[in-house]
Amino acid sequence: MLELFLKSFPAFGMGILITLEITVFALIFATIIGLVVGLINIGKNKILKVIAKIYIDLIRGTPLIVQAFFLYFGMTGALNFQIKPEVAGIIVISLNAGAYMAEIFRGGIQSIDVGQMEAARSLGLPYSKAMIKVVLPQAFKNMIPSILNQFIISLKDTSILTVIGVAELTQSGQIIIGRTYKSFEIWTMVGVLYFILIYLLSTIFRKIEVKLHV
Repeated sequence: MLELFLKSFPAFGMGILITLEITVFALIFATIIGLVVGLINIGKNKILKVIAKIYIDLIRGTPLIVQAFFLYFGMTGALNFQIKPEVAGIIVISLNAGAYMAEIFRGGIQSIDVGQMEAARSLGLPYSKAMIKVVLPQAFKNMIPSILNQFIISLKDTSILTVIGVAELTQSGQIIIGRTYKSFEIWTMVGVLYFILIYLLSTIFRKIEVKLHV
């Protein structure tokens, strides 16, 4: 199996790079989307709150694979334009994870005692600065386990993008199986590689969590 792994490593390596690229960019965008939508959900603008609720309900109420098909095949066909599979993958994962991140941010912010915001406002800080400097840092500490869980889910969700032609780790495994006909060995390797990636991500977040709680 070691010989097979070494021969297959260039293809696996490319798949890992694409998986990580999509995951990193998607999670950056998802965090931004989640923070914005989360703040909207605790705000007072009723129209924006309705839009945010529709977005979250649509994402949470439909499978990721349907969202990928809708964006890559449905929208591109309806609007008559083309998009690279990798770009479509980043958009899909961003929008999907963003909806869940929005609920994480909303819950994290609401878990902080309202007295924290009132105290900051009484000292003359405007709402935005009070949120950024007082509430969010405290909320973020509470949100780390949930954020890590969502990051892990999103990393594993990249495997679904093989259905729209993204050459990530799972599709790399399928291509290698097509050449070697060694399904058991290759899928074992793919599983181990995903485990290593997720283990490293978990380790990094645990260290961040420890430092923030010191």
